[in-house]
Amino acid sequence: MQSVELHAHSSLSYDGRDPVELLLEQASGVGLDALAVTDHDEIDASLRAAELAPEYGLVGIPGMEVTCAAGHVLALGIQEAIPPHLPFDETLDRIREQGGLAVVPHPFQESRHGVLEHISKDELATADAIEVYNSRLLTGRSNRQAERFARRRGLPMTAGSDAHIAEMVGQAVTNVGTDERTVEAILDAIREGKTTVEGKRTPWRISFRQAAGGAKRRVKNGIAELLQ
Repeated sequence: MQSVELHAHSSLSYDGRDPVELLLEQASGVGLDALAVTDHDEIDASLRAAELAPEYGLVGIPGMEVTCAAGHVLALGIQEAIPPHLPFDETLDRIREQGGLAVVPHPFQESRHGVLEHISKDELATADAIEVYNSRLLTGRSNRQAERFARRRGLPMTAGSDAHIAEMVGQAVTNVGTDERTVEAILDAIREGKTTVEGKRTPWRISFRQAAGGAKRRVKNGIAELLQ
């Protein structure tokens, strides 16, 4: 059994704060076996994290959080960035063309780019897995909806901290049923539904700090672009 964080953001995300080294240090410190850095529409930091991961005793899973036309999709196990704003089905195809795993995070929360505002539940069921526990939801309702949906459709289930600061890595963990410590074995076991999830909600003060920090960075980036 491998304990895996599948949803974390570095400073390369517009709303992330910390370099990958701090995320890896936290993941190792809380006893995880593997970490996927999933920045918004960026992959460079994730590839670096995957390269550095063995130094921290971890398996590094390369990936990103793609902003497709319908909302957010986690692309795990890829090596090249998936372009944003493609249709949902094409985004899944692009991920799979690279041998990757397409996981839909927080699908029932439209306010955070959940895909169900723009696609049907039948389309959602074509994903490889559904994130059924996301630590950053303010209530548990959307998580429960996602879990009920995944169970009814027989879809693999994952959890993710959706960490935007290092100390939140490991808040929500996917336990993956494999003894082999490789990216391929972990992703294959998720595809086969050999997972259990556990987690706890991100404290509201941390969520507020993350949101405030992201807003501040967006303003700074906007000013920098105007001055170019």
